Formats: sequence, structure tokens, C-alpha cells
Amino acid sequence: MDLQSFVDMIDVMTCIISVETKDDGSYGDIRLVTGNPAYINSIEHANPEVPQMLTAKFVPNSLYQNYFPTDPNFEDFCFRCAVLKQPMHTYIHPDRFDFWFNLYMIPLGSEGNIHYCTYSQVVSKYVDSEQMSNTSASTATAVLNTCIKLRGSTNFHHTMDEVISDIRKLCDAQSCVILLTDHETRTCTALCESRNEYSMLPSMKGNLREDFYELTETWKDTIGGSNGLLIKNRKDWEYLEEKNPEWYKSLMKANVESIVLFPLNFNEETLGYIWACNFDTENSVKIKETIELTIYFIASEIANHKLMDRLRILSTIDMLTGVLNRNEMNNKIDSLRNSDSNEIKGLGIVFADLNGLKRVNDKDGHAAGDLLLKNAAMVLENVFIGDQIFRAGGDEFMVLMTFTTEEVIKDKCTKAKKLSKKYGNVSFALGYSFQNDSSDITGALKLADQRMYEDKAKYYLEHPEFMR
Repeated sequence: MDLQSFVDMIDVMTCIISVETKDDGSYGDIRLVTGNPAYINSIEHANPEVPQMLTAKFVPNSLYQNYFPTDPNFEDFCFRCAVLKQPMHTYIHPDRFDFWFNLYMIPLGSEGNIHYCTYSQVVSKYVDSEQMSNTSASTATAVLNTCIKLRGSTNFHHTMDEVISDIRKLCDAQSCVILLTDHETRTCTALCESRNEYSMLPSMKGNLREDFYELTETWKDTIGGSNGLLIKNRKDWEYLEEKNPEWYKSLMKANVESIVLFPLNFNEETLGYIWACNFDTENSVKIKETIELTIYFIASEIANHKLMDRLRILSTIDMLTGVLNRNEMNNKIDSLRNSDSNEIKGLGIVFADLNGLKRVNDKDGHAAGDLLLKNAAMVLENVFIGDQIFRAGGDEFMVLMTFTTEEVIKDKCTKAKKLSKKYGNVSFALGYSFQNDSSDITGALKLADQRMYEDKAKYYLEHPEFMR
């Protein structure tokens, strides 16, 4: 078979791949036999328009690992094409390259236990949406179904439960999970999980070890620059055992027989991972193709939800002190004032005015004044645990307590004054009110405010040097 003459007739970057098969039906070495001038030039001549390989020299019939790291997904495609004689096509963005790959593989002949296929690639730095959507009807239907659910959602968590259930059923897997990773706190949470009725696999929800984040940090290297990981046969498990022995042991202990794992990336940030365990390995190509497309939309929706959550926090939190802001206080009061029912019992209102803030600002500067406000908020947070604390504005805070008693309110006000002495020059004028229910929120606010001003007047009477 004159492979060189054949490949030289192809214009796009193309090489010939050989796959060795063993007596037990598994495959052995995968080699790049030869390539056309366009493919060889992409390796041997530096060009920012094509990916750079591990070597700058093409050596015929070399192991493919000479050019890029071991990739089980690539090996699976080569085996299916060269050995099983299935034409293959995919459009992917491996993490190890800053390029999109439009890949085509065509089966060729065999010589004994050596089987051949072509490998053609067209690369670009920018995604081609038409290529992404160029997929089978069943895959397109599954992805479209996910997109419709995500875009029409009014309840994020409920929708994600539906999506993960759909993906599990598509994979015919025992369990499927979306895991979120928080790089600042170095923690993990299971956003959603779906399990079939026969699953004996451990549930991820509420059962993640404290050190599970450290395990997820090893997954990027395990995936090895590919866009995902499929472990479905003995060859794949041997790869995983060598690449990540600790994770391999934990999966074996949990009776995991197969696993597909994909990172959820958005704007070069890994938001988490999606995985399915004990899936239908005979359907692995469709599963990989569907999840590859679906994760773009899932990651985008998760990023959008996190952004909206941050915006909500920014709109409710006082950024200097970290307690709730005046806008949130007004919303809370309005909701109590406009409520038709008096369900909130044991309502307590506390106004805490910080004494001497103007004097500190004038004498030591606004940085010192800001520190005083932060310390004041810290005192209140340490005393009024579980209660809602608001910065009403300037040097004034308000605390809203529910299902409490007058004795508890008095005790906490006393503790606040006592604890403030441990924070340098923090000093509060405090006023409180208590009502059996929330029927007269306006009256409760007036009484607490009045008592606070009485306490402040008493403070300045005793400390005239701190008068503003």
C-alpha cells in the first residue's frame, strides 16, 4: 500500500495513522506513519496559525505520544476508525491547544494486526458555530432540549435537576452529577445529582469530603489537555491508574465501572465538572458528542446564575462593613408594613448609633473612620448572631430580631456595649423596642429611634469632648 502517494493527494493537513491490535482484541501502539507536506510543515516549521507539537521534527512511524500527550479520546477515535472501520468526525477545542479542530478520519486497509486510517484536520483560533451545530439529529435534539429548559427557567436549581436527569438517561448511567468548585474557598458542592433506582454508587450530595477540592485539582492533569475524559475499558483504566492512582483507588472502592468527566469552562475559568458513572459504554461516541455540546450551555447558565447572585449580593450588602445595606433595610420594612398578615411574632428593633465617628474622621482621617465602622459592624455581628443587621446610613445601624423576647433584646444590647470596649474606640448609643407581633412596625421604629437618641444625648452629656 503506497500510503505516501495517497496522502500527498490530499490538500488539507493529513497524516496516516496505524493502530496495532492484540490477540485479546485490545489495541497496542498508535503511530503516525507518514504525512502530507501540509501536515509535516505544521510540525517542523513554527507557525502561529497552527498548534505547536512536543517536537519540531516529524519522524515517520513514530508513536503519536512523541507529538502530544497520551489522550484516551484520541486513541478511541483511532481504534474505531482504523480497526472497526467507522468514519469519524468531531469538532473540538482541546485544552492543551488554543485552537479549534475540525477533524475527519477515514478507515483504510489492514496488514495483519496493523490497521490504517487517515487523520485530516482544519484548525482555527475562533469557534465556528455552524460546525458546532453540524451534528446528528438525535444529538441536536438532546442539546436543543437542554437549551430550551435552561432559557425558559424561572427556578435555576429545579431546572438543573431536570437537565442532569436528562443527561443521565441519555448516558443510561447509574448516576450523573454536576459539581461546582469554588477556587477562593477551595470547596466543592454538588449542584445537582440524578441516580437511577438500581444505583449502589455513593451519593455526592451532602457527602463530599472536606479534601475533595484537592482531588478535583488533579483532574486537569488527568484529562491531559483533552476536552474530557472517558474511562470505559481496561486500556482506559490502565491509563487512569498510571495517571492518577489515588483517584483510581477511590473509584475502584466505589464500584465505578466506567466514568465520563468533562470540565465546565467559561471564559477560561473552570466552574466545576459534570460526570456520569457506569454509563452505556457501547454508546460512548454519542454520549461524548452530546456532552461536549451541552456543557457550553450549562457552563454559560451557571456563570450567569453566579453573576446574578453576585449582583444581588452587591445590591443588598454594604460594601464597607459587610452587613445589609439601607436599600435592603427599606425593602424589609416595607414588606413588614405592607403585609396583610402578622405572622412574625416577637419583633425586636435595635438602633445602634456609632458615637464619635465625625471626630475620628476629622482628627485621624476617613481611613480611620472606615476602620471604626468596620469594627462596629463586627461587634454587632458577634452579638446579634442570627439576626438581620443593616447599615442604615452614615454612623447608624439597625438590627431586626424576630421570634425573640424583650429580655433577650436587653441582654444583647448590654453585651454589645460590653464587647465594644474591646474594639478600641467603638462606642454605641443604643435604643430598642419590642412588640408581640409586626402589626405596628412604624411604631416600633419610632420607639427604638427615640430611645437611641436619648442614649446618645446621655453619652455626650458625660463626654462633651466627643461632641460632633
